[in-house]
Amino acid sequence: MTESVNTSANNAANAADNELRIAVIGAGPAGVYSSDIFLRQLNKLGEELGLGTKARIDLFEKLPVPFGLVRYGVAPDHPSIKFIASALEKTLDNPDIHLYCDVEFGKDVTLDDLLARYDAVLFATGAVKDKPLNLPGADLEGVYGAAKFVEWYDGYPTGAREWPLTAENVAVIGGGNVAMDVARELMRNADDLKAKTDIPDNVYEGIGKNKAKVLHLFIRRGVAQAKFSVQELREMEKLPGVQLIINEDDFDLDDETIEVAGKDKLTRQMVEELFAVREMAEDMEDDGDVDFEGNPADRKYYIHFNSAPTEILGEDGKVKAIRVERTETGADGKMHRTGEFTDYPVEAVYHAIGYKPAEAPGIAYDEHGAHLANANGDGRITTEADGGEVRERLYATGWAKRGPVGLIGSTKSDALAIVTNMLEDLAKAAEGGRVAADRDPESIDRLLAERGIRPIDFAGWKKVDAFERAEGAKEGREHKKVIEPDQMRELALAE
Repeated sequence: MTESVNTSANNAANAADNELRIAVIGAGPAGVYSSDIFLRQLNKLGEELGLGTKARIDLFEKLPVPFGLVRYGVAPDHPSIKFIASALEKTLDNPDIHLYCDVEFGKDVTLDDLLARYDAVLFATGAVKDKPLNLPGADLEGVYGAAKFVEWYDGYPTGAREWPLTAENVAVIGGGNVAMDVARELMRNADDLKAKTDIPDNVYEGIGKNKAKVLHLFIRRGVAQAKFSVQELREMEKLPGVQLIINEDDFDLDDETIEVAGKDKLTRQMVEELFAVREMAEDMEDDGDVDFEGNPADRKYYIHFNSAPTEILGEDGKVKAIRVERTETGADGKMHRTGEFTDYPVEAVYHAIGYKPAEAPGIAYDEHGAHLANANGDGRITTEADGGEVRERLYATGWAKRGPVGLIGSTKSDALAIVTNMLEDLAKAAEGGRVAADRDPESIDRLLAERGIRPIDFAGWKKVDAFERAEGAKEGREHKKVIEPDQMRELALAE
């Protein structure tokens, strides 16, 4: 009996030692998709590449819970997000993927710690900061970056708990989906939002006190160059109590612009939907300033294309107005300024002009591209942003690799490309890619324990999720989000 037990233990140890070890930094869509695709591709190609088919992936997340952008970067009223989160959760429920939430790279674990224990390290760190708004008046009270506002309404663990929604006239700058999200939430009815989403009580109460009555969305380029998704537009169309208002001149597109837009399927669909928005706006006006259901509208949402903000005007240190220059956009997407200016009275300005992906300690950063330095965009980390040498065993994916562009779905194709490069490099390495010196699968757990760190695993996340579902059920909702990190830890680590 003793000999049998020892043999089983030895077999388990040998199997563990034979696994490839991969560390992934960031448990958002990019990190989870990459983990899943790595295991799938290894199973498919591992024998051919001489790597075998076994791998252990340890997924490190600085927040107490997983899912990154899906949970904390997208407006709560996106119905498709529930399906994405569900798919990510199924991926994490895999015995070859080990979740380590509440473990911050560069603070709780270092690059040297990981390289000693893993054959490769993949950064999927995403973005949490706004690109700066380089306009005169950007420092006035009442100017906000979209990232911080999104953190508030999504209940980010370290985000604001209150938001000053006192402005009756508001401007939003941006021509992408985040700008649309911000504008929509500023025009939202609190009861309608609560009924359909997982927003916490502080967000419900804050939006319930929102005084915004007029919103101006400013997009620098034309109708055919906007970056909205069709889904975003359809969600904008169905805001209770909100009248949409457009400028007819913005929709006077020449034949060349229409031809160019028609060549790309997504652009064509977006333009077609914008023309549907135009018709809806006309009907809303003709029917007596009503919302999409024909009810009297108490809020007005102006959509301005070919409108480039040039200055935020203030008085006593606070926002008073925004100055906007009329632009013209050619079929090639190039924008030209006209010298025609209009001042719009507003008391708050939100800018959604892009994110700046997070930096990682010990990894070079490309400031121009706003991503971790990597070779020709192939995801292999380099020593410098421009022309540096490739650093073996280090990779980047998602926004960490390419900057803050693309939708959540884009990370899947990105992950496949990175995983292909990783497998290629591992196959060329000595010992079939198994190069980490410390191959004990429990080594990382001991290291964290020695440092007094208690990571939250997948089972811990499920406890948080179960609590959120139970709290939501009390109010007839599917979910009600927990926002305090200490409460998350208490729930997740409870015996």
